[in-house]
Amino acid sequence: MTVSEADAFVRARPRLLRIARRVLLNPADADDVVQEAWVRWQETDRTRVRDPAAFLTTTTTRLALNVGRSARARREACAGAWPADWADPATDLVGAVERGDAVEQALRTLLERLSPTECAAFVLREAFDYPHRRVGQVLGLREDHARQVAVRARRRLGSDGRRTVDGAALVRLRDAFLAAARTGALADLERLLAGRALRPAA
Repeated sequence: MTVSEADAFVRARPRLLRIARRVLLNPADADDVVQEAWVRWQETDRTRVRDPAAFLTTTTTRLALNVGRSARARREACAGAWPADWADPATDLVGAVERGDAVEQALRTLLERLSPTECAAFVLREAFDYPHRRVGQVLGLREDHARQVAVRARRRLGSDGRRTVDGAALVRLRDAFLAAARTGALADLERLLAGRALRPAA
């Protein structure tokens, strides 16, 4: 690893910690997630990463969501109330970015439980660390409305609701998400989330 590649992580680390702590709330768990993101960064073929900050943000977010979801699943399983189909969708983010299958399962969960606008806000805010103002700009919402949508999305992820998932919409979202995670180029993902492509076919 070169000095510049190490510096990229050092520069991103404060933001990565904020992301992990926002998702997990527990500082110790957040620190562990950021440390794991460092390990993944060392193991990644960085010649394929066009935007280190975007890659590290995505990696940290998915790892944090994975830790939080696994902890919730364990608690609920003990109580006998957690649905069996809420599986761990991102055990290995780096491998998942290459395979796409784990990411697809995570995105399917979002589409099942959230409205298209909520899903878009969640992806931009939690996976790519967009500020609420920028989320609003992408989705055509006021900043305060974008914040409300993002908060509502996080709350509804814990619900038992299920929406019909359009297979074509899922594939489009998966491909755009993976491309953004690999390259850091987010324009195509923004266009997809801002449009009607995630809405179920009539």
